[in-house]
Amino acid sequence: MSTAARPERDACPGALRVHDAADGGLARVRVPGGALTPRQFAVLGAASAGLGDGGLELTSRANVQVRGLAAGRQRELADRLSGAGLLPSATHERVRNILGSPYDDDRALLDTQAVARALDEALCATPALADLPGRFLFAVDDGRGDVVSMGADVGLLALDAATVALVLGGVDSGIRSTPEGAPALALAAAVAFLAEKDGREWRVNELRDGVRRITERVRAATGVTLVEAVPVPSTPPGTHAQVGEVFRRGGAVAIAAGAPLGRLSWEQVDIITAASEAADGLRLTPWRTVVVTGLPAGDAPSWLSALDARGLVVDARAPGAGVTSCTGRPGCAKALADVRGDARRASPPPGGLPVHWSGCGRRCGRPQGRVLEVLATEAGYEVGLDDENRTTATDLDEVGAALDAARRAV
Repeated sequence: MSTAARPERDACPGALRVHDAADGGLARVRVPGGALTPRQFAVLGAASAGLGDGGLELTSRANVQVRGLAAGRQRELADRLSGAGLLPSATHERVRNILGSPYDDDRALLDTQAVARALDEALCATPALADLPGRFLFAVDDGRGDVVSMGADVGLLALDAATVALVLGGVDSGIRSTPEGAPALALAAAVAFLAEKDGREWRVNELRDGVRRITERVRAATGVTLVEAVPVPSTPPGTHAQVGEVFRRGGAVAIAAGAPLGRLSWEQVDIITAASEAADGLRLTPWRTVVVTGLPAGDAPSWLSALDARGLVVDARAPGAGVTSCTGRPGCAKALADVRGDARRASPPPGGLPVHWSGCGRRCGRPQGRVLEVLATEAGYEVGLDDENRTTATDLDEVGAALDAARRAV
């Protein structure tokens, strides 16, 4: 949709603005930085079990969706979320879109969780920023480039332990900050975006000459001196399929488990909650995985075995590693196929790029970056890398063959 044709306010759902889908109400709960306590994760699972369809959907922005909400249950959901600290601001709840690098290992140049928390608190305390579009995205990157290149409108990229670069629409602005000053810098960029937009742009890259215009406003407001811009790193290859033991720090281990096709059952929520209670942290990632940090090293194998037994993806060689899908039929009225069911039956082997199944041309939930896409059409499926070299497939055997051919062509 062109910016001229779209409405001024986007229709992104939230925890309070529930979308009326074919399978009931859809609520999207923002999780800044992907960080949750075990109790918060359990509350989300219990809310879906008691009020929704019993499962949790993980999104490509490391947020959570509850589907199948019955009419009249939205207030009860909001009360549960508020009681768990998951809804700190009714006015800003749809704009708390903050990605954070999830792997707090020895390569990290920045405490992304601390910066994301400070950014979230300052965002919610700034009344004007409640007017940000629901698709506007912040990212706090620890220097490895895993999240800043994932379509963020405003990114904070650690260059070293004392220096953070302001990235706008994927481009280094040349503005620098200390880690302590980075949240205020990100908010200044968001304020500048609101000042420059004409009412119908939702993203920085939709604003004509947006990076330059926002940079100039931030420079004028803060008095910073521009430095030479540097290339913004891309997400490291294979990040989408990092599961199992993902890093060690001291005597502790972090493990990651993938949600099959981006969806968690109540039983899977329960075992993840139990693992996180034995650890020191729980993080959602934009690759639809859950990271449990700070497990005693000797306990990691048994927890991975328990997660595997509940159907979670803990081996990067497993067929479901790096495979995602939208809701598809029957949950979405616009979908042309039961993409989740077909994706399970097709069970493509793992590869170096993520695979996403889309039920229609809207491509909901499509990961950022290079993606092998299986797109439902009236004639079957189109399979291809990004929007190039697409092959029409009329059955799942042909889909599998087309995926294999697309992988070999990379």
